[in-house]
Amino acid sequence: MTRLQIASYRMPAASLGPENPLPPLCPPRTSSEGVRFHESVPEADRTYVGYGAVGGCLPHRLQDVYDRVRRPRAFRAAVLENDFLRATFLLELGGRLWSLLHKPSQRELLYVNPVFQPANLAVRDAWFSGGVEWNIGVIGHTPYTCSPLFAARVRGDDGSPVLRLYEWDRLRGTPYQIDAYLPNGSPFLFVRVRIINPHTHEVPMYWWSNMAVPESPDVRVVVPADRAYHFGYRGDMRLVPIPICDGIDVTYATNVPTSADYFYRISEGRRPWIAALDKQGRGLFQASTSRLIGRKLFVWGMGPGGRRWPEFLAVPDRPYIEIQAGLARTQLECLPMPARTEWSWLETYGRMEADPRAVHGSDWAEAQQAVESRLNTMLPQGRLEDELKRTQDMANRPPEEILQPGSGWGALERRRRERAGEPPFCGKALVFSDASLGADQIPWVALLERGELPVGQPSDVPGAWMVQSEWRDLLEASVRQGRGAHWLAWLHLGVMYYHDGQVEAARRAWTQSLEQAPSAWARRNLAVLAKHEGRLAEAADLFLDAHRMRSDLTPLAIECGQALLDAGRSREFVAWLDTLSPDVRRNDRVRVLEARAALEIGDLDKVERILADTMELANLREGEAVLSDLWFAVKERRLAARENVPIDAKLRERVRREFPPPAWIDFRMSTPSTGASGSQGD
Repeated sequence: MTRLQIASYRMPAASLGPENPLPPLCPPRTSSEGVRFHESVPEADRTYVGYGAVGGCLPHRLQDVYDRVRRPRAFRAAVLENDFLRATFLLELGGRLWSLLHKPSQRELLYVNPVFQPANLAVRDAWFSGGVEWNIGVIGHTPYTCSPLFAARVRGDDGSPVLRLYEWDRLRGTPYQIDAYLPNGSPFLFVRVRIINPHTHEVPMYWWSNMAVPESPDVRVVVPADRAYHFGYRGDMRLVPIPICDGIDVTYATNVPTSADYFYRISEGRRPWIAALDKQGRGLFQASTSRLIGRKLFVWGMGPGGRRWPEFLAVPDRPYIEIQAGLARTQLECLPMPARTEWSWLETYGRMEADPRAVHGSDWAEAQQAVESRLNTMLPQGRLEDELKRTQDMANRPPEEILQPGSGWGALERRRRERAGEPPFCGKALVFSDASLGADQIPWVALLERGELPVGQPSDVPGAWMVQSEWRDLLEASVRQGRGAHWLAWLHLGVMYYHDGQVEAARRAWTQSLEQAPSAWARRNLAVLAKHEGRLAEAADLFLDAHRMRSDLTPLAIECGQALLDAGRSREFVAWLDTLSPDVRRNDRVRVLEARAALEIGDLDKVERILADTMELANLREGEAVLSDLWFAVKERRLAARENVPIDAKLRERVRREFPPPAWIDFRMSTPSTGASGSQGD
């Protein structure tokens, strides 16, 4: 019999910390910026690259105040289990499928991270590795990866339990639903996904299911494709052959020298699936119905960053790779989702066991056939397509029990639509009750029902952000009517305008907010605007003013320090450090800024002391090489001074060859391993 129960899952965990109250204001951009297409990429496959890209993560707030201090913590988990599989989902962390245990063999099919350690890889910053992540809406790791989803118990057609995970995606204004179930006696986990576009306009849509599996020299990724789009961390995209690319077999992750994505180009009409199999031909497979056409392999690579990142995200000696499945061919694009439509598909996960000689043989076609024939025997594609249709009634069935609430934004949108006389954005399968409304939504409920956004003191945190056009219209009407024309209303309007690209309207709104009541929030936003427009000195002054008003706010202090350095005011930055509280002063990002300032004023000893302090920058961004850059800059200056030579390309190349940085600060993802050994000091 299949069972669904709520349990505690304990592991060492870093603190996620509070959300950053500052709005993440970003200038408009596209994801195709910096992408260089090789002539091998057909024009037809470039059509949607960049389509649907957004700047920043508004209306969400950043999750960037986490640490690297791990303490035992119990996470709320849902465990779905039958005689063959035990699937564990972390309900507080995006509903991630954390573990998939094959019970007869006692083999874990996924990479299970032994710790919870956020790092800066998602659109809201915080992300963690392991399991299967459900990514929706915008290019990148989902905004919900470190947030609770709604979780509910649903009854399947055969009476067995179904775990339903769902949320209202604020970025696209679309609800989405994940129904996970294990039929009695089934060796496969089924995951049925539905996305609803309730609007009268097209919506750019994105989905990728990211599966982490252990990295090992004997693990081969097999997929029904002979070509792939290779995307490197230097921004180049080209069509390459599979399995042999540039003289190496890239279906074995440990052969790949640098971090890379391989987006497999599965031919139309071929069954979409992917598998990661060990030397015995055993491991995880994932297959889907036809809508999910994309498959991908991500490798960290064997370079210094490729070895450092997995342990930074987990513990030493636990490397992993990711095999992935998505709506589009690559992750550089969204697809146009027509107005008032639903997209549904079915994914299945389970244990594959294929002929190891064929899987690891030199004949790629034979390797593909060995896996696909076995898959077709276990689970024919026709059966999967039929299962998608069969479960339509289940997908529309209301929950029997809400196991965990998600955010209150879906309930707020439901109330707005009811008041405006608009049709519901979902059916009875997704319950967004008023019980989910919380402190973030209460001010917006007041605007909706009383026509005025409640206002507090200018020193108060301004609350959650909203950029949806309907809410902007309500707030504008409130201000016009004089019922809520206060500093907070103008502050929020400025954020809405800037998100929509109305820069001058945003400037006027934030200026009006300051005239109503001086606040750190409006000054900070005007500082960001000045920075984006290249007025760096003015930006630094505005940041300093804002920081004086809220000197306790670490994210604001980091922005202020960065602005001083951007304006070339390094000595002023050093003096400004003395004004910081001890807690802010100890922040890792502030210490890195201090090292940059020390480098600029020639205090190389201080830079080395900071780097030698086993520096671990908690929110280091994927692809960011600030620590190794500081290391090389110090070595270049010392070597140039000692030998009385200029710092030129020749010297820089020599420094990188002779003075590799310590492993703990080397996160370079596009640098292959050279086997070089060198001094760790000077």
